[in-house]
Amino acid sequence: MEELGLEELTDKQIEELCLKAEEAARKHILSKVSSKNIATLNITAEAEGAKPVNLKVEVDLELSPATENIKVKQVADEAVKAAFASAKKYLRELACHTKK
Repeated sequence: MEELGLEELTDKQIEELCLKAEEAARKHILSKVSSKNIATLNITAEAEGAKPVNLKVEVDLELSPATENIKVKQVADEAVKAAFASAKKYLRELACHTKK
């Protein structure tokens, strides 16, 4: 965060950061796997601290037994990357708005 020149994040900003990360992960998974083939999908994004903020994203994905040719771990790992990319974008947007 400090490299972006952000002040300490508010509770609302931290909540928004987590929501954006979760949404990005979910969107990525649903772009790769049909919802009818998902047996379990749990996504958690937790932020600790306010300056610097540490973001932790976990994806628990289980597909129905009939689903073939989809590497679950790979899709879950890509979803985590998408979550962090979304979080980084959000933080950059915050940094731009605070510099004005």
